[in-house]
Amino acid sequence: MYKFESEKDFKAFDDYVINNGGTYMQCSLWPEAKPAWSSHFYVGYKDDERVFQCLILGRNLPLAGLIWYIPDGFICDYSDKVLIEEFTSFIMAEMKKHNVTALLTDPHIPLRINGVEQSSGLDAHDMLIANGYSLNHNIENYIYKAPVQYYIPLKDSETGERFTADGIIKKCEKGVRYSVRIGDQRGLVSKICSYDDVKNDPTLMDDFMQVMGDTSDRNDFMERNSDYVTHLMEVFKDYMDLSLVYYDKSVDKKLQDERDRQVADNLKKMETCNEKQKKKLVNDNETIQQQTDNYLKRYQLAKDFTDNESFCVAAGLTIRYNGIAGCIFGGSRNILRNETRPSHYVNYLRLKKSVETGCDIHDLGYVFVDEVCHPDDKTKPLGEFKVRDDFVGIRDFKASFNSDLIEFIGEYALVNNKFKFMMYSDFVPKARKLKTEIVKKLRK
Repeated sequence: MYKFESEKDFKAFDDYVINNGGTYMQCSLWPEAKPAWSSHFYVGYKDDERVFQCLILGRNLPLAGLIWYIPDGFICDYSDKVLIEEFTSFIMAEMKKHNVTALLTDPHIPLRINGVEQSSGLDAHDMLIANGYSLNHNIENYIYKAPVQYYIPLKDSETGERFTADGIIKKCEKGVRYSVRIGDQRGLVSKICSYDDVKNDPTLMDDFMQVMGDTSDRNDFMERNSDYVTHLMEVFKDYMDLSLVYYDKSVDKKLQDERDRQVADNLKKMETCNEKQKKKLVNDNETIQQQTDNYLKRYQLAKDFTDNESFCVAAGLTIRYNGIAGCIFGGSRNILRNETRPSHYVNYLRLKKSVETGCDIHDLGYVFVDEVCHPDDKTKPLGEFKVRDDFVGIRDFKASFNSDLIEFIGEYALVNNKFKFMMYSDFVPKARKLKTEIVKKLRK
């Protein structure tokens, strides 16, 4: 009933991605961002109508052989049993022809949203299991990312009304609202940079990598160098930007000078005002003194920098493709992290840009977990998950933006060579752990 074949027309391929709710990892640009992987483009037709599409990336791994991976899964109707069954038969034949050990896929289908089970996710899981796929329970050897993400809807699902960035922030936790509101009163300045900006000023990428280095030392998840990030920006230059937040000592000093002048003015007014006015001026000066104490603390922590110097304290890389803003990398430096709360500020910048560009969803990114199924029932897809210890803070940070918790149905494997796949399952987690340790030591 269905016919499957390779696709050479990348425009037609990307048009299908756009018109069917696909993501940036399902389009023809993604293989360009992953030059170490080979790429295959498959489409499926029912009569003359395109009804199926997927991008497959391939890579040879030591001991494991050739592994194929479908980022964000197929673009199709997962409820069509015949379609899934016939594609599985087709792709198994392709895997045998290319001597592929296993095909991995992580369908972009929600299993639960804020704890509420989604029938589409359960149906997709059942469909994949019935066709010989198995759910990968070992989070350590997931090919790309953990299937637990935080989304901020940017429009009302019922009315279609678009939210404003400030309106979204008003719904966030108090700490987020406060940090965003007074960020510029703490000497924070910001900029959003395109690929051309980074190309013309390489120090922007240096600033970003310094931020990510400090972030990774705390959470151990960034394993990319500046060449990779720059290449990623070049590939997605029409869809990607870099948000940077700096602490500027001279700006902060000017703000403090103004506070000092205000205190002096208040003291002078107290000489002639009545008691009620005097009480208000005293309260104002007490508030200003608190702000001054905070300023002096920031100034002391930044003592290694000159009075006219600014330095990057937070950064984020964002891809906005097909209505979804994906926060790829982001974080803050250790210095002044608690005193300026720049992560809230940089994420507000990203969110504001997503609203301005008409995105429907702002994806805050994934959270690493230790378990993706209930430990007592291995047949359950994504039972209650346990967040990795060093990601608990990141989970709480993302949740503070009043976001929706999306649990996707996980990563699935279609195995052609059981022995080599066992080698892959055993080898990859150990190799990744070793690589992470080496990268951290080299960075230090």
